[in-house]
Amino acid sequence: MAETDRIACSMEVIVDVLGGKWKPGILFNLLDKPFRFGELRRQLGPISEKTLMVQLRDLEREGVVSRTDFLEKPLHVEYALTEYGRSLAPILTMMGEWGDAHGRRRAGETA
Repeated sequence: MAETDRIACSMEVIVDVLGGKWKPGILFNLLDKPFRFGELRRQLGPISEKTLMVQLRDLEREGVVSRTDFLEKPLHVEYALTEYGRSLAPILTMMGEWGDAHGRRRAGETA
């Protein structure tokens, strides 16, 4: 396999895991601490419960997010990055920095 083919294949994998409007934000928020479902939803802004649940399940399936059910009443469930998920920290940080710079550029500031 040519190097460009290998890289293209790798990009498909990462877009499959991180792609979409919500997954990078979910993961970025979980970098600092675990969140309960409602807390995470408030952090993300206008995301529906259903969409957040689907995104979290996808990230769990990929092994980058864990779900801990504390078996309490009322229901207490937390989501956190797994150790494997923490390996995404440099990528997420760089994406955030690039996004900040690009936002300034769009606004007419110097990057």
